[in-house]
Amino acid sequence: MNWEPLALSFRVALVAIVLAGLSGVALAGLMTRTRFFGRDLLDALVTAPMVLPPTVLGYYLLTFIGRNSALGRIYEDLTGSSLVFTPTAAVLAASIAAFPFIVKTTSAALEDVDPRLLAAASTLGASPLRVFLTIALPLSRSGVMAGLTLGFARALGDFGVTLMIAGNIPGLTQTASLAIYDAVQANREARAAGLAAVMGALAITALYLGAKLVKRRPHAW
Repeated sequence: MNWEPLALSFRVALVAIVLAGLSGVALAGLMTRTRFFGRDLLDALVTAPMVLPPTVLGYYLLTFIGRNSALGRIYEDLTGSSLVFTPTAAVLAASIAAFPFIVKTTSAALEDVDPRLLAAASTLGASPLRVFLTIALPLSRSGVMAGLTLGFARALGDFGVTLMIAGNIPGLTQTASLAIYDAVQANREARAAGLAAVMGALAITALYLGAKLVKRRPHAW
């Protein structure tokens, strides 16, 4: 059995979780520790990928990064190739899939940190960034890790958005989820069952680990 789609899924998910993790944790810190105009709208935009139909989200992304878009033309001028229907597009799709899980779970963990600890550090002269990095983030690490675990599982299994903006190109952008779809369409039941079993086991493991990490999350003093 060809396991290349599964290996590609892992590579895409690993890169995606780094990108979504760094940006998601930073945004969660901003949203939980500051109040600014448009915060609720930003929260809705962050949550939208969790509820939008993949075709709708994929269409918006195609409009935003396609060859006829300003961003798509800039990317093509810089790299010499289109952004869509490439492994980079697959990483982008996986990052967007993981991003809401990381932001929402990390935000919940950060909100559990005792604000008196943060206020005490501030009165001692620590900058907001130092307070976040040395106090808030370490105290919420279990929740952050839970978000990253769930985000990785979601990135690993993305289907709809990946199909829309990265395509289903064997050896290039065909991830495990797309390979399962192709195998079912071609009546290759053994291949579909093998990949589905691995993906199902990974998803259940991620959910289990995420639940255990959330339970270990430190509470306010």
